[in-house]
Amino acid sequence: MYVLLYILLGLIAIFLILTLLAPKRYHVYRNVEIECSLSDVFFYLKHIKNQNDWSPWKKKDPDMKQEFFGKDGEVGFKTKWDGNKDVGSGEQEIMRIVKDEIIESELRFFKPWKSTSDAYLRVEYLGDERTKVTWGFSGKNKFPFSIFMLFFNMDTAVGKDFEEGLESLKIILEK
Repeated sequence: MYVLLYILLGLIAIFLILTLLAPKRYHVYRNVEIECSLSDVFFYLKHIKNQNDWSPWKKKDPDMKQEFFGKDGEVGFKTKWDGNKDVGSGEQEIMRIVKDEIIESELRFFKPWKSTSDAYLRVEYLGDERTKVTWGFSGKNKFPFSIFMLFFNMDTAVGKDFEEGLESLKIILEK
């Protein structure tokens, strides 16, 4: 009887320790230098529909269903998607635009699990016809999902997709 109680207390202690150690937030980003003017890069990036040309997730499911609401390139524009198991379903809404600096949006994932992330595309002037683009997203790891994140590296998992997308963006804008 006491052995069972000690085992139960030990499991509870392990669970509490994992809960305390689990990462509460995540932030993934990558950047690329593009041989194109900052204003041209920014104008292209602020239109979410253009992501279909360079997004790694569109390549993972070219037949994904999409809907668009509002005026693309403006705050409040929203796109919804429903795709295969590789892309899931969700929506993206432009929340803030600072001309020639940053486009911020909120990503709301519905499948394979519910979560909300803050995404951004930031541009930085590097000199004549050179622009640095930083693509990133961040959010909170809610309990109990946060414990899973002890064993899953979000940066590794999503970072390679960001790198692929940014390389495609570079090819498109440098044509």
